[in-house]
Amino acid sequence: MKFFTSPRTPNPRRVAMFMAEKGLSGIEHVSIDLLSGAHRSAEYLQKNPFGRLPALELDDGRVLCETRAICTWLEGYAPEPNLMGDGFDERAFIEMTDRRVELHLFLGIANCVRHTHPGLAMLEQPQFADFGASQGEKMRETARWLDGVLATQPFVAGQRFTIADITAFCALEFGRGLMKFRPGAEGMEHLQAWRDRIAERPSAAAPY
Repeated sequence: MKFFTSPRTPNPRRVAMFMAEKGLSGIEHVSIDLLSGAHRSAEYLQKNPFGRLPALELDDGRVLCETRAICTWLEGYAPEPNLMGDGFDERAFIEMTDRRVELHLFLGIANCVRHTHPGLAMLEQPQFADFGASQGEKMRETARWLDGVLATQPFVAGQRFTIADITAFCALEFGRGLMKFRPGAEGMEHLQAWRDRIAERPSAAAPY
């Protein structure tokens, strides 16, 4: 298998962290340079016509795209440790939480960064600074909600580590680097403590 990834990008990091938690170390990593436009090359567009990352090329030649879909496949390929739920009930509640984090925290941070950071202007044309700033504020509403959740339970989706923790952690790390967002500095002490705890997991340092 081949894992198409790119340094410092949050969605490939989500998959890399998921693979690390599964102990999957034999998958070849293929780095795609976004700043040089390699994701728009004819060769890569044959694998993903949307030119997005990550992508996972399976041994039979098929290419699986979209972060959540890749993780779903990996969950079946390497069932343990379980990260997406055991049984329909737990799966549904973990997916609900993961989607909330993805849509309202992760995408808010991504939109803020892509529309306000000058270093990403070549990837996001046109940039809308006002939209980016508003996304940063809306993201903080979700972060405050998550801070409240983590005041009552140890992990994002409940009592154990799941894919929702990976999504939230990679979102915060992306915001940490390019938005200088530190939950603890804005009164979200539970979210900060959770982030610091997750950062100690070996998978948080997985190469991607």
